[in-house]
Amino acid sequence: MHDVPLSHRRRRFLAQAAVGLGTGLVLPRVGVTQDDKWPSRPVKVICNFPPASSPDALVRAISQPLGQALGQSVVIENRAGASGMIGAEAVAKAPPDGYTLLMTAGSTITTNPHVFAKMPFDPAKDLTPVAALARLNLFLVTRGDFPAGNVAEFLSYLKKNPGKATYGSAGNATGLHLAGEMLKSQAGVFAVHVPYRGASLALQELLAGQIDFYFDPGIALQHVKSGKLKLLAIGAPQRSPLYPDIPTLHEAGLKNFDAGTTHGMYAPAGTPAPIVERLNREINTILATPAAKQQIANLAADATPMTPAQFDALMREDSKRYGAVIRERKITAT
Repeated sequence: MHDVPLSHRRRRFLAQAAVGLGTGLVLPRVGVTQDDKWPSRPVKVICNFPPASSPDALVRAISQPLGQALGQSVVIENRAGASGMIGAEAVAKAPPDGYTLLMTAGSTITTNPHVFAKMPFDPAKDLTPVAALARLNLFLVTRGDFPAGNVAEFLSYLKKNPGKATYGSAGNATGLHLAGEMLKSQAGVFAVHVPYRGASLALQELLAGQIDFYFDPGIALQHVKSGKLKLLAIGAPQRSPLYPDIPTLHEAGLKNFDAGTTHGMYAPAGTPAPIVERLNREINTILATPAAKQQIANLAADATPMTPAQFDALMREDSKRYGAVIRERKITAT
């Protein structure tokens, strides 16, 4: 049999295709990929901090509406430990198919690479930014009977009494610790750092009068309202809408003081762009709803809808700023 010329083959294929369409035969659509079918099963979000933590509260605030938008359930799994690295490593090494995501505090991305000599993964290379959920600011809070009623008096006391005041944190190299060191560096003061195993323990000691102040992630504000503690300033560039009369540390003279961190969602590197884009779009839509805004406000945080590229740029800037503080103050994780 002689070969059929290529032009004849093409015409024959097109004729057969037309017949197939006429008989109801479904031909493959050019460019169809597995991304078009995503998600076809439940999506798992690994939160690398424990239940009731701020990352956990944020992901639970969006999980149900996100599941409704995707048409599949969103399952949350808490894998805490090692400053968030256990859960983050699990996602970094998961298949990049959109079915395993990470919900993390910003510190895992911005701080850990600067304080751990070795990490089991590289956040910059092994994780893809998906969506920023909220910016959590820190509040400078003192015990109720601390001899200072405002930031100026507070800084004056520290300068006149070097080493006499103590401040707590959620542990070495945590955001609360870095904020305290930033204050000491910029104000030229010295206070003794007392690390605890979590912010709630530091708060308990502050309420008991065992320490003098700490940077609060939002859990102490109820005690500020009751008068047991004093809120002196916000560790952020802008005032908090929750406390519009409370000044920022920048206003108090600590130029550009920003101890905030952005919690957000990541996917394994290599996750198809259409999946990342859809997740980003759905999450940003949810963040604009009154219900999500209220739940985020309950954490004394601000919703931060942005593109993956904007999220990535913000985290790189935070990492640069915190890295400088860590090197200057010689901070380690131990």
